[in-house]
Amino acid sequence: MQNAGIAEMGLDWRYIAFETRPDDLAAAIEGARAMRYIGLNLTVPHKLLAVDLVDELDESARTWGAVNTVMFEGRDEAGEWRPLGQWPGGEIQEVRTRGFNTDADAITRSLREDLECEPKGASVLLLGAGGAGRVAALKLAAEGVARLWLVNRTESKAAQIADEIRAAHPTVEVNVGHPSPDMQVDLILNATSLGLKPTDPSPLDEAQFPIGNARAVYDMVYRPEKTALLQAAQSADCRIADGTGMLLWQGVKALEIWSGKTAPAETMRAALERHLRND
Repeated sequence: MQNAGIAEMGLDWRYIAFETRPDDLAAAIEGARAMRYIGLNLTVPHKLLAVDLVDELDESARTWGAVNTVMFEGRDEAGEWRPLGQWPGGEIQEVRTRGFNTDADAITRSLREDLECEPKGASVLLLGAGGAGRVAALKLAAEGVARLWLVNRTESKAAQIADEIRAAHPTVEVNVGHPSPDMQVDLILNATSLGLKPTDPSPLDEAQFPIGNARAVYDMVYRPEKTALLQAAQSADCRIADGTGMLLWQGVKALEIWSGKTAPAETMRAALERHLRND
């Protein structure tokens, strides 16, 4: 996806994936700084850790409390900081890291485009309170959901996010735990990592809340195409979508941050879909 966009934009860059352990994240970022990387994307479980590892936080990262995109900036001879991907020439005096979050807007854009689900006024059951779950919860609250239920294996993490939402968005009714099993919700959103492996069970405990009580189900996992959660939702006649749209739009925004140019979203979408279909 990114390399297709980079090629169409005529940039002499290459996007490469590396596996990095959480304990090595700081060293990995410093290594990329030393090698004058343009930027980085971070995925599970690095998004929360990176908040304390970058030099500067963009407003998006401060607002949503997680970093999934890092841009390297250089200080020129006049003391101005400029993105390395847009460097005008001359000697680089110093390099710093700036963290962004491109996930939040990508989540709600994908919900609207792929599920025709409008967050404002909706009732949502959100599964997961890690980096992706935190961003999703705060973004949905900011978009004006009416009711939000937060479910997480470690309940205290969900409770902490609930407290933040109550303080910042007092009109949103937020609860920790499942809705009553006789209730209806507009959306179930999976922000856990359950589903990344084909053998993973569904993250939803249907003894607590039946999936058929949701009008729509969104799974941030994009491979496999139909997770156990989405298979169950489809069988229950719910509208469904996986995380492909979210992956696309967070990546489009990241490429625009690094380059300072409009990214070719449709080219990137086509490359992403080919890759996910293994064409």
